[in-house]
Amino acid sequence: MIELKTPITFDQIKDLKIGDVVYITGEIITARDQAHLRIRKFLEEGKELPYNFNGSCVFHAGPVIEKKEGQNVLRVVGPTTSIRMEPYADMVGKLGVKAIIGKGGMDQETQKACKKYGYIYLQAAPGCAVKLASGIEKVNGVHWEELSMPEAMWVFKANKFGPLVVGMDAEGNSVYKNLRSSAEKLLNEEKEK
Repeated sequence: MIELKTPITFDQIKDLKIGDVVYITGEIITARDQAHLRIRKFLEEGKELPYNFNGSCVFHAGPVIEKKEGQNVLRVVGPTTSIRMEPYADMVGKLGVKAIIGKGGMDQETQKACKKYGYIYLQAAPGCAVKLASGIEKVNGVHWEELSMPEAMWVFKANKFGPLVVGMDAEGNSVYKNLRSSAEKLLNEEKEK
């Protein structure tokens, strides 16, 4: 078992290859469409971000949180489709993010940014929200809660969160690109028959 501990350093991920299975221990922060948009706006306006993303692990997810006795308690958390965050690939790298978790993969801009900035994309199993939530010990905090429960940036304390599969490594290799190439080759072979 490969366990990454936040803050993640390049040394922790540099030898990982697509297909490797990893777990995360430490802080994980959720960020979906609206959080990414707000991060970009803050950067453009020179405003200070509420979280230090250097060495961080960003999870494309919309958790279900219950308020219980004044505390935020995680009920379930599953990955959301990552490709919507593709326009932010370079920004994420500049922030120092070292791991992104999501589902469905990402495209060429993220692949290039993984190599340029030294970060990885991790595939979380869709449909396993309860299992994934079992790897979260507690909710450490929340930023931009006014964006709505799924769109806010939730900060989780994780303990062996996973399993997660490396879909893009820090060398710019992509299982999604490989799958696409294989599928296109098969389609072309079928057309030629």
